[in-house]
Amino acid sequence: MAASETGSAAWPGRLPGSGSTVSVLVATAIVVADMVGVGVFTSLGFQVKDIPSGFSILLLWAIGGIVALCGVFSYSELGAMFPRSSGEYNFLTRAFHPAFGFLAGWVSATVGFAAPVALAAMAFGEYGKSVLPGAPSLALAVGVVWLVSLVQLGGVKHSSTFQLIATILKVVLIMAFLVAGFVIGTPQPVTFTPSVSDLGYITSAPFAIGLVFVMYSFSGWNAATYIIGEMRAPEQNLPRAMLAGTLIVLVLYVALNAVFLHTAPIDKLAGQLDVARISGSHIFGEIGGRIVGAMICIGLISSISAMMWIGPRVMMTMGEDIPALRIFSRKSSSGAPTYAILFQLAVASLMLFTRSFEKVLDFIQFSLLFCSFFTVLGVIKLRITRPDLPRPYRAWGYPVTPVVFLLVTGFMMYYLATERPLQSFLGTLIMISGLLIYAVFRKRADQAPASPGRE
Repeated sequence: MAASETGSAAWPGRLPGSGSTVSVLVATAIVVADMVGVGVFTSLGFQVKDIPSGFSILLLWAIGGIVALCGVFSYSELGAMFPRSSGEYNFLTRAFHPAFGFLAGWVSATVGFAAPVALAAMAFGEYGKSVLPGAPSLALAVGVVWLVSLVQLGGVKHSSTFQLIATILKVVLIMAFLVAGFVIGTPQPVTFTPSVSDLGYITSAPFAIGLVFVMYSFSGWNAATYIIGEMRAPEQNLPRAMLAGTLIVLVLYVALNAVFLHTAPIDKLAGQLDVARISGSHIFGEIGGRIVGAMICIGLISSISAMMWIGPRVMMTMGEDIPALRIFSRKSSSGAPTYAILFQLAVASLMLFTRSFEKVLDFIQFSLLFCSFFTVLGVIKLRITRPDLPRPYRAWGYPVTPVVFLLVTGFMMYYLATERPLQSFLGTLIMISGLLIYAVFRKRADQAPASPGRE
């Protein structure tokens, strides 16, 4: 599609190449791996403090999955229309303006993926100590990031194989934990059928706030949009991968929380961060902590791998469009964007050594929600302003599904702005800095000497 059809693009980008090698199965694995981190293993303790009801808790997680699916439908429409890697950078550029796309790309390429990678790596180091007592957590964290980065530098073929194996292993271990919980765990006096008291819990403020943190656990459902250009038949396979991955995670999340509540007393879980370990100790006894620690560690490897794969693709695509960032668009003979991967590795490593990733995560949440909100809003905008554009996939349930996503995301942004105003303000400053840098790059491009014969 020509740039004039979506707003004048500052730098015309390349179309996806013919070397698309990522199957729908691998793309689904990326979605699952990126979504299932530590959130589901740590959130329940804070939810049952104010919502001591099995039915209400499972409904909370089910609603979170449904909202994520609403986002999937909208992103799938945009991804099928504009099949190019880089997620929001590509979508916001097309739906609104290149400056808006650069703003989203700037956040993602600099800290949007590096900070979650560092957090997941540090969690790997902490849980790894339960498997390898005495091992320094920082060394384990740095080691896993560098190991995964080496795999990514090996190219798309090696990345696909590693991602698929790691994610399948993650899902198998979670399913084994679920079976063990229901089969050998001691049932607790908790019911998952609705009661009259549940209506009060569902309409309470803690339920709404709990949904904010549930949605954080579901973040990553859009992971496949960052590698569209490497997917086979993305117009068909992108919606399939995101839908399948999100449905798998929805089932796993509801089942995991059911097992936690089924195997451990609510009063033991309330207010606790390590609910998975508590549940594991009730299922497996003294070795439960090690078993759960090993399960989470293996799961985190696949999460780190997914983020180290998709994150550099944002910088790679920006490098294709922006002359000042051209070095990041260079690929090795095996298809890996070497400099983009090394850049994200360097930022993540710096965050690990300085322990700055926790602060960065605090103030990028607002920015990430902001970009997702306007990406979905872009679906509505293009339906109104450009109804003639080819849409190989049309968002299911439109306009209800995008509106549901916008309402929940808007509430999350409002919650962050009121509860964490300083962090939200700092996140806004990051986006503003992206606009300033875009202006500088645009000015340089405009001042570049014209080629011979060019008007």
